[in-house]
Amino acid sequence: MGITSTIFGCSGLSLTQEERDFFSEVQPWGFILFGRNVDTPQQVTSLVAELKSCVSHDDVPILIDQEGGRVRRLRPPHWEAYPAGEVFGQHYAQDKERGIRFAWLQSRLMACDLLKLGVNVDCLPVLDVPIRGSHDVIGDRAYSDKPAIVTDIGRAACEGLMAGGVLPVIKHIPGHGRAGVDSHKDLPVVTASLDDLEKSDFEPFRALNEMPMAMTAHVIYTEIDKDKPATISKTVINDIIRNYIGFKGLLMCDDLSMHALKGSLERRAEASFEAGCDVVLHCNGNLTEMKPIAAASPKLSGDALKRAEQVANLFANNNACDEAALRKEFRFLCDAKIYGQDPTEAGH
Repeated sequence: MGITSTIFGCSGLSLTQEERDFFSEVQPWGFILFGRNVDTPQQVTSLVAELKSCVSHDDVPILIDQEGGRVRRLRPPHWEAYPAGEVFGQHYAQDKERGIRFAWLQSRLMACDLLKLGVNVDCLPVLDVPIRGSHDVIGDRAYSDKPAIVTDIGRAACEGLMAGGVLPVIKHIPGHGRAGVDSHKDLPVVTASLDDLEKSDFEPFRALNEMPMAMTAHVIYTEIDKDKPATISKTVINDIIRNYIGFKGLLMCDDLSMHALKGSLERRAEASFEAGCDVVLHCNGNLTEMKPIAAASPKLSGDALKRAEQVANLFANNNACDEAALRKEFRFLCDAKIYGQDPTEAGH
């Protein structure tokens, strides 16, 4: 039957019969959960089991955006109130090792939460390096405006997730930090020189290029390709992401339904594959939109299949931990004051 090069969302807290039939026919590589799919731990666990039962391949990637702060699909009262990424940068500025440890702890505990539900991929870390005046779509999700700090904290976040058997997705490659508009609503155009991009935006991705998965940015970089955003630019993907940055893992696009991309959803999917994406992502759970994307998406084969298999081989890694002790240490750091501000409220 073959596995289709897609990651799809679903519409609610459980699958409709039409969704089950569609997923069984299409055999998407993976699935992604959003807030509309989350109520209680038992409900999420059941939904994940439903999704996995629709496909015949093992080690199905189940993705979620659990960053902390305003981007977290799992929330109190059932899950921890994790802080936003900038908090770790603030701690790092006072004590480097504390900032790194704090970031690792959060990711390690997120992995505990996710794996209990059957979720095995977190779309984290955000490696974007913001500049003054950029749109706050990244904002407090960024660890810092300094590439070296973003790199250190991003690596800690990846390692925390992987220690708990959950795989990271570095995003938004090759960098969303300079975007002047929200790519969910419009197409950002970045005019920075290639030298500036290499010294700042690309650096965290280059330093973490061994990570298993990355998500593209729907951003035009005029010095590289003046017409096409990274997601659909063969030049950006080949010359920058694969060659300069050196990323060899599985490359997925950001959500195809975002307004930064133009044209039909079918054409958006085709353009992403033509540019060099391995897998396309569609998040809103609208089955009417998923059908043309599925029709335009190839079965996994060649290098894309090899990269997907490399991802699957990593799911077995999971180190035991004393979760209660880690949560105690984490909450102690959450209660620490930075610049007179409670870090759990910073950036909200």
